Amino acid sequence: MLALERRNLILQKLHEEKRVVVSELSQIFGVSEETIRRDLDKLERDGIATKSYGGAVINEDFNIDLPFNIRKNQNISGKHRMAEIAASMIKAGDHIFLDASSTAVFIARALKEKERLTVLTNSVEVLLELSDTAGWNIISTGGTMQEGFLAFFGSRTEEIIRSYYLDKVFCSCKALDMNHGIMESRDIIASAKKSMLCSGKKRILAADHTKFDQKAFAVCGSLRDIDTIITDEKPPQEWLAKFDEAGVECLYPEEDARFGDHT
Repeated sequence: MLALERRNLILQKLHEEKRVVVSELSQIFGVSEETIRRDLDKLERDGIATKSYGGAVINEDFNIDLPFNIRKNQNISGKHRMAEIAASMIKAGDHIFLDASSTAVFIARALKEKERLTVLTNSVEVLLELSDTAGWNIISTGGTMQEGFLAFFGSRTEEIIRSYYLDKVFCSCKALDMNHGIMESRDIIASAKKSMLCSGKKRILAADHTKFDQKAFAVCGSLRDIDTIITDEKPPQEWLAKFDEAGVECLYPEEDARFGDHT
């Protein structure tokens, strides 16, 4: 296993458990404790963790951006459910945008039976997922590759996004806050999301239940900047009231959820 892969897995464990122990990691990865300490040194220099006696704890003030290959394996069942709802909203011939989120890859996978779609994306993973589709128009934004994201961002990316007007824009977020709205961990990602939200007739936010009542560094927009939110569980009543106040349709995979007419 490469050092980068090992550090990514340590990062995932930190994210889930908030602390790690050197001796335990040494056994898990089959490397010396000194090697693990060097990994933790790197995470500490990056501001992600603080070393403690025998291990490290997560820096709670740091917005962790997990690598894509880790994010895509989190909450798989929830992403499947959200992707099914998203696919039900898309009809043959639609022009859509899929962002560089792990959920967007699940949406792309759920669309394979659709016909004559045009898909604009800044995601390398979405491009790969759709590389075997026939009769579709697949467009990459291009731009600057962002480390750890398998995605394009920057001024060139935003220029391309703004040069199109799509039937439906699907994007995600890092956090969703009652007061600050839709939030991301980095300015460069938030800036791209702002361009996405200005480029669609129908703007759909896909955010699983873990994003609610969270905060991140950069604001992408308010709830009034979206038309629909797709999530994997029925939100708390205060959020449903907030969506209703903002005129946002909320879709979730429950038998009593009212999906409306997406044809």
